Amino acid sequence: MEVVAAIICMNGKVLCMRRGLGKYPYLENRYEFPGGKMEKGETRVEALKREIKEEMGYDLKVYESDFFMTVEHEYPDFAITLHSYLCRVDSINFLQKEHIGHLWLPPKKLIELEWAAADTPILVRLSNITV
Repeated sequence: MEVVAAIICMNGKVLCMRRGLGKYPYLENRYEFPGGKMEKGETRVEALKREIKEEMGYDLKVYESDFFMTVEHEYPDFAITLHSYLCRVDSINFLQKEHIGHLWLPPKKLIELEWAAADTPILVRLSNITV
């Protein structure tokens, strides 16, 4: 499964979205970067813009040059290829349609939360940069 994720940054902090209950217990109540599955025929950037609009009602400005890194991860029930993009925003106003909570944290504090496993390599790399 190919998915995209937005690492949304503002004022030196990163947006952390908390998942609710779902099909896979090992992902429940974990934090993640918002995004989702790519649809047939979409570019990564198109998929990310669509997913953020659907999940958060936010018109994200993201470009291919914002690419951060790709992670390949195997969960017990499926495998994903996660393409992440570093996105700077100028407003913290969004709708929380699919998640049960969110936090804005500086990169060095991200690792203190319980994240979906596929996001961990992104956290490690983020902890060494200024957003």
